[in-house]
Amino acid sequence: MSEKLVKNWNNRYQQDEYAYGKEPNQFYKEQIDNLKPGKALFVAEGEGRNAVYAAKLGWDVHAFDISIEGKRKAERLAEENQVNIAYQVGELPTIDYQKESFDLIVLIFAHLPPAIRTQYHELLKILLKKEGMIILEAFGKNNLAYRNKNPNIGGPQQLEMLLDTQELEDTFQSYKIIQLEEKEGILKEGIYHNGKASLVNFIGIK
Repeated sequence: MSEKLVKNWNNRYQQDEYAYGKEPNQFYKEQIDNLKPGKALFVAEGEGRNAVYAAKLGWDVHAFDISIEGKRKAERLAEENQVNIAYQVGELPTIDYQKESFDLIVLIFAHLPPAIRTQYHELLKILLKKEGMIILEAFGKNNLAYRNKNPNIGGPQQLEMLLDTQELEDTFQSYKIIQLEEKEGILKEGIYHNGKASLVNFIGIK
């Protein structure tokens, strides 16, 4: 990742208020509430709201992000909730996670640059156990129209950073796809995700 990108996220996360709130993403929450706790990995986890929620449910939680400020906020949130999370700062290819060691992998608005997105998705497939699950929510290709009307919904401003259902279907074609769609939704997440947005939801089982 570029130093500029790391700096941008550190600047966002170093403020006292949680950028996307302390409550978990709603789509993710609806899924994990119905799962038996196991070992979970949270990708580009930021300030920890989703990881901490899983830990409260009894999951063995691991997370990473490029932002040291995100890690500090996440660990503070975990302490507030009296849970533990194993949080690393870095990029996936250089973090030593074991193959087929996770029951669940979660990507919530983990918008990766196209140059590394395919690599990350392939690595995540290696880290997931057989019959493990991926839960993903991201801004879809159609979100730029929503963002132009309401910048408060957030999300990348570059089309190539947004996801589409065809890319996910191609990437995870060997998976049992439980849900894959782009649809309009309403976000109420902290400072930066507020209003109608175009969202891609994906649930797949390896």
